[in-house]
Amino acid sequence: MPHATASWLVDNTALSFSQIAEFCGLHILEVQAMADDLAGAKYTGRDPVHSGELTHEEIERGQADPAYRLVMQKAPVDVSRTKGPRYTPVSKRQDKPDGIAWILRNHPEISDAQIGRLIGTTRNTINAIRERSHWNIQNIQPKDPVTLGLCSQRELDAAVAKAAKRAPVEAPAEGEEAAAAPAAPRDDKQELIAELRREREEAAKAAAEAAQEAEAEAWLEAKRAAEEKGEEETPAGSEAE
Repeated sequence: MPHATASWLVDNTALSFSQIAEFCGLHILEVQAMADDLAGAKYTGRDPVHSGELTHEEIERGQADPAYRLVMQKAPVDVSRTKGPRYTPVSKRQDKPDGIAWILRNHPEISDAQIGRLIGTTRNTINAIRERSHWNIQNIQPKDPVTLGLCSQRELDAAVAKAAKRAPVEAPAEGEEAAAAPAAPRDDKQELIAELRREREEAAKAAAEAAQEAEAEAWLEAKRAAEEKGEEETPAGSEAE
């Protein structure tokens, strides 16, 4: 829960925004928004000292030296997300239409499926906002979903980069525009099937990566335990000699 941890560090320490952003894996603007009460008030702070990820001594080192990089003492417990839409707290759900409108205006290349994963919404809602038929369209104001706390800057950047790769690279020549126009639209059904196939492949890849990370973490824990056990047995053996 990087946002909750960052919110706690902003409220309870004198660490710099860059230190907090680097430790929590966030963009510095997200931390700035929390400090300005634009997003932080919507998160319940999570104490990294209580969870063992940081120590008071490590925080004091960071406060004394703004250039110091915080060292995580214990890896956080990963909670992998598998199926279903992104969960959005009740306090933020009213901000979803604003975030959707911002993406449609600033990044029209992002597909509806990507918007749904970023913000946790449905295609019907996205189409209603795009076509201005949403029941609350008069009160919807485009706002950055990162600032609203609906997604992280990294997730948004990844979606933009992915959409850019799918965008057409070559434009038709002037004399070919009329001939190429009828062939441009793709069959919606085929596009949907291809999109669903990509989503399944991405989910399988994410599951495999999560399994590899868990296996690596377990191996590291076993290695640390073996090293600690070896250090405890060494002094006893030297005294016996």
